Amino acid sequence: MSKFCVKCGKEMDDNARACPNCGAPTGNGGIQKRDIALSVVLSIITCGIYSLYWLVCLTNESNSVSDDRESANGGLALLYTIITCGIYGYYWNYKMGKKLYEAGKIHGIEISDNSVLYLVLAIFGLSIVSYCIIQSDLNRLAN
Repeated sequence: MSKFCVKCGKEMDDNARACPNCGAPTGNGGIQKRDIALSVVLSIITCGIYSLYWLVCLTNESNSVSDDRESANGGLALLYTIITCGIYGYYWNYKMGKKLYEAGKIHGIEISDNSVLYLVLAIFGLSIVSYCIIQSDLNRLAN
């Protein structure tokens, strides 16, 4: 798993505080390129616990690449989903499609608006498929 600069896309050391290429601070701005198959396997092996962590990471990284400072961070998104017994998760899935579509336009990368697809997958209990597609788009943005 590598860390990439959100601003210029160059690969960075995992412990870097700023991008060595453009000087942008990393903070939460570094996108971690994740192996999708491994993330699914870890989610299954841990009975869904890893998928909660994955949701937090997906939220934080998508907020970072879309320059969205107003949306809930990953921890709040998880908390809202738990408090509402999963209802916030439907909204989250829809919003992620919109957010990644906008991030693609910002960074000049062709990303489809999958918001309705994510919502339908969530309604049918297949949010992990949404996570895979979202991670795929974030991996593309990391490059």
